Amino acid sequence: MKTNFFAELKRRNVFKVAVAYVIAGWALAQGIAQVFPVFDVPNWVIRLLVLLIMIGFPIALVISWAFELTPEGLKRTAVADAMPASDSHIKHTWIYVAVIGALLSIGLFSLGRYSAVSQQSASDDKTQKSIAVLPFDNLSDNKENSYFADGVQDQILTNLSKVSELKVISHTSVRQYQSGAPRNLRTIGKQLGVEYVVEGSVQRSPDKLRISAQLIDARTDAQIWAETYDRPAKDLFAIQSELAR
Repeated sequence: MKTNFFAELKRRNVFKVAVAYVIAGWALAQGIAQVFPVFDVPNWVIRLLVLLIMIGFPIALVISWAFELTPEGLKRTAVADAMPASDSHIKHTWIYVAVIGALLSIGLFSLGRYSAVSQQSASDDKTQKSIAVLPFDNLSDNKENSYFADGVQDQILTNLSKVSELKVISHTSVRQYQSGAPRNLRTIGKQLGVEYVVEGSVQRSPDKLRISAQLIDARTDAQIWAETYDRPAKDLFAIQSELAR
């Protein structure tokens, strides 16, 4: 009796329907989970669709037991068995339908994975801050102190480069924007591909040091932060570190 029952399940393609449904349903559920969040579909909608896929499994088994697909549509198994062989040639069409559905679902899943990776990459690029430190102006009477202004810029670049979340433009790239020359910070920001620009000036006397710096939003040309440091010349390195922070 038990053997006859399993033989009847096989004859009615219940096993094949179960395997095909599991494969197609799993792929479809994965595709939904990957693609729908990209379009900001609420999580409860995704959960509901996955639940419907699960509920559909026993329903599919019942339908495969009770019905067969014929040229005239779904027929009860007893009726389909009594039909001539020529009329029942599409009784296994459901297999092709299941395979096509599985392939489409796998394609949807792959698309979702690609979209998620692309979105994550774009998000990472968007959240990373970028900054350029322009050459500092030398306001000292002694023009030979220009090397000192360059040293301040280099030290600030070095300190900022230690911040992993910050994209810092190299000294070589910003060297073209000479100190003392007119600057259009919006244009510079676009040319360097940065959101923020630091510029400033250095004034040095034998025993005193003044460093002024401004942080500018290159997209709007708005000043975000500015500070002036008056210190003894011996505190140079401390000032550089404080300015970078």
